[in-house]
Amino acid sequence: MEQQILTSAQENKTDYSALHEAMRAIKKEIHQLIVGQEQLIELLLVAMLAEGHVLIEGVPGIAKTLTAKLMARTVQADFSRIQFTSDLMPSDVLGTSVFHPGTATFDYKKGPIFANIVLIDEINRAPAKTQASLFEVMEEQHITHDGVVYPLAPPFVVLATQNPIEQEGTYRLPEAQLDRFMFKVVAGYPTLEEEVAILDLQHKGTDLKQDLERVQPVLSSEQLLELRQAVQAVHVDKKLLEYIARITGETRASKSLYLGASPRASLALMNASKALATLRGRGFVTPDDVQELAPAVLRHRILLTPEREMEGITPDEVIKQIVQKIEVPR
Repeated sequence: MEQQILTSAQENKTDYSALHEAMRAIKKEIHQLIVGQEQLIELLLVAMLAEGHVLIEGVPGIAKTLTAKLMARTVQADFSRIQFTSDLMPSDVLGTSVFHPGTATFDYKKGPIFANIVLIDEINRAPAKTQASLFEVMEEQHITHDGVVYPLAPPFVVLATQNPIEQEGTYRLPEAQLDRFMFKVVAGYPTLEEEVAILDLQHKGTDLKQDLERVQPVLSSEQLLELRQAVQAVHVDKKLLEYIARITGETRASKSLYLGASPRASLALMNASKALATLRGRGFVTPDDVQELAPAVLRHRILLTPEREMEGITPDEVIKQIVQKIEVPR
């Protein structure tokens, strides 16, 4: 199949070496402070290239927020961080109208969402009303306030974190909002070797605040937009488009699932696969790209039936079964 795809992609003369080198440079900058978390970093890169948002789930202390901050530092663009809390209001995110007595007029004061890269810490601690304020901006990249549309300058990426353990005082993210995240990345504990390396860095007197300044931008926002256009030119064989659609469609037919993935999942899987192909130095997508990304794209878009939940089955296990069931294009 890969040989057929390569033959079909010969017309695509785009040189992806510059893109590949830029992504390697970003990884190098991040690894000045981050030990391990290879999958998280790679999926963040894929999302940046594929115009997607990322939900990062993991226990406290595994560098979720730090990794997201470092990713933002490698792109010379506007960055903002929002700490979600139970008393956060939509206006605290989107902005509000300010009255000027002298002129008897209102001016719209933009909120922290007006940035290129937005880090939302503990996104599930805000109530439903505040969660809903993100629906429009995450999908359409603009905000409507008092009948006026305020567009956000591209690129626009939301990187959100949540803790799966401490559920007291949290609110489950609505399905409509989860569907707007390209990936849900489950960040795990470091290996023994990685944790030893972390201890060694701290033992040598690493100053996090000073070292953050060492992480330099690799790309400008304009260059990132150019790289995104290059990703759009990646070749995807028609058989692979059908393969992606079959995987997503099978989630809707599976007896293990109460809710299957929407067509937005198919689009996310296609676009993410194109971005991953460029990270691998290729101008064409292979079935391996699709299979590798399927869990991150689908795990937050499906709901298990109560019976499967009681059996202790996980969404990733169901996704694995579905991918294995679908015939790989030849």
